[in-house]
Amino acid sequence: MTDTKLLLATTNRGKTQEIKEFLKSLPVRIYALHDLNIKAFFEEKGRTFLDNAEGKSLFYSQNWEDMILGEDSGLEIDHLDGAPGIVSARFSDPGATDEKNIQKVLLLMKDVPPKDRLARFVSCMVLSRKGEVLTTIQEEVQGVITTEKKGRSGFGYDPIFYYPPLQKTFAELAPAEKNKVSHRGQALIRLKDYLRKNISHFSES
Repeated sequence: MTDTKLLLATTNRGKTQEIKEFLKSLPVRIYALHDLNIKAFFEEKGRTFLDNAEGKSLFYSQNWEDMILGEDSGLEIDHLDGAPGIVSARFSDPGATDEKNIQKVLLLMKDVPPKDRLARFVSCMVLSRKGEVLTTIQEEVQGVITTEKKGRSGFGYDPIFYYPPLQKTFAELAPAEKNKVSHRGQALIRLKDYLRKNISHFSES
């Protein structure tokens, strides 16, 4: 078994599951924050997804000898001037849940015509090791905000994010289907390619 380890700097179990599933074919042991007895947690104060992703990655690299993946992602809605944006996970209130966040978006978008319901999911990933940024990846996917929830898969805003090419919301897609087209899926394709090319170097150093 490889000695190469990757820590996912997230407490979001939905993200953790997606990333682990996507990278499972690589010779690397993957951990998440909830797998470890980590007392300190990074407080997101960045102004962009990149700020937060890099902040998480470098923060946890202080106490982790191998690779760290910091990822920040969210929903940007044109009609709401880019909101919820970097506060997507806590949009409704500090104790937000997926359901509360969805209902807030639907309320704010009530009676907004279809042509003005354009939105995008953005994912920014920063891979670091021993306090040094190794690579930065950003991807996005375009969609439309629905008027009601559809589908039971996924997490977050997936039930109200309609993806026109497949004529389904992300929550109506099977995980494998979603990973082929989603913002995080596209970012993970690039991350996987980077790791495949460089992982032998990391295991030796």
